[in-house]
Amino acid sequence: MASAGVEGEADRVAALLREITGEGGFAFVASAEKAAAGAGDLRAAEAAREMAWEQLHSGPWNEVGAAWRDAYALACLHVARLRAGGDRPAAVKALDMGLIMGGNLLRADLEAALARISSAEPCGCGGGGREEGAGAVDEEDRRWREGLDRNRDIADALKILPAKSLSSKKVERRSHISLEEFICNYFLCESPVIIGGTIDHWPARTKWKDIKYLKKIAGDRTVPVEVGKNYVCSDWKQELITFSQFLERMWSTGCPSNLTYLAQHPLFEQIKELSEDLMVPDYCYAGGGELQSLNAWFGPHGTVTPLHHDPHHNILAQVLGRKYIRLYPASISEDLYPHTETMLSNTSQVDLDNMDLKEFPRAENLEFMDCVLEEGELLYIPPKWWHYVRSLSTSFSVSFWWRATVEPSGGS
Repeated sequence: MASAGVEGEADRVAALLREITGEGGFAFVASAEKAAAGAGDLRAAEAAREMAWEQLHSGPWNEVGAAWRDAYALACLHVARLRAGGDRPAAVKALDMGLIMGGNLLRADLEAALARISSAEPCGCGGGGREEGAGAVDEEDRRWREGLDRNRDIADALKILPAKSLSSKKVERRSHISLEEFICNYFLCESPVIIGGTIDHWPARTKWKDIKYLKKIAGDRTVPVEVGKNYVCSDWKQELITFSQFLERMWSTGCPSNLTYLAQHPLFEQIKELSEDLMVPDYCYAGGGELQSLNAWFGPHGTVTPLHHDPHHNILAQVLGRKYIRLYPASISEDLYPHTETMLSNTSQVDLDNMDLKEFPRAENLEFMDCVLEEGELLYIPPKWWHYVRSLSTSFSVSFWWRATVEPSGGS
């Protein structure tokens, strides 16, 4: 069986190299073949990765050919294989970059390579390859728990929330409702609802409260993060850092321009061990549901996702901490002044934290509903409903987007 797997990989690689040759990537193919030959050539592997990286950034992401994404993954595999013996962190980073930026052709090979490296890892290296003193661990644990406990008092939370927060219509709260009741009373009429008591059995509800567990599982893995107040601000940027580096940044949240957020990332596809701590809620099968994406939203207090809407049904699971969420129905979209640029057309120009009523007068007295989503609760957000989200504490949420094969007729 193992030889069949090797032959299958060889056939996939051969077909990919023929396709890249057909697209004029002769230099890439020459470097990739040199990297793979015999004991391998690290310089050739690095050169192939650089050439593929340049192709990934040659234009808009949606115009990048699938073959070049697969080529990038192939080069990352070569780099990791040649670095694994002497530079484990560099090998792991190469494989993570292949998972994040590469195509699907060699995804299983990237995951298998990561599994081999992990199985060979000496005990105690999961947090980034360094031992920490007891005092440092205790201090980190203290800061972690303080972060999770922030803004439990609503009076404190109101000081940092948009005007009129928690003074209007509240999102209805239910507990342990059946799938049938969810469909009849909320899904079919596209009405938001908070559902409690349904994820207490998830291993994540206890395991993720331990920062040492998260560092052990994901500490040396590379993840994409957003840096800045939010994605519509001019100083917003994206970076690639290790999970441990991200955790370190969570303690320094004084400056909004340095606020770091792991947002809308398919973390559970990248780090399979964390996916074992979750389960897809039954509600995501409403309407013959087909899961579209499962994303992580992890960051310190103060992270903001500006007012926007999404195309799919969404169950937002609040695993750790708490978030304030404000919702506006799709029927008032024009009064929320969507951006005219295509890339931001699902995002409002209205900054709820600093409303400019002279420029956006129709937004002043719009009806909305809002809530504080507490740890262990689910929030159903129907398609096209506008929502603003602010973390009130250190927060780890998971969004389940699904597409219904039988769509509701619409409601409130």
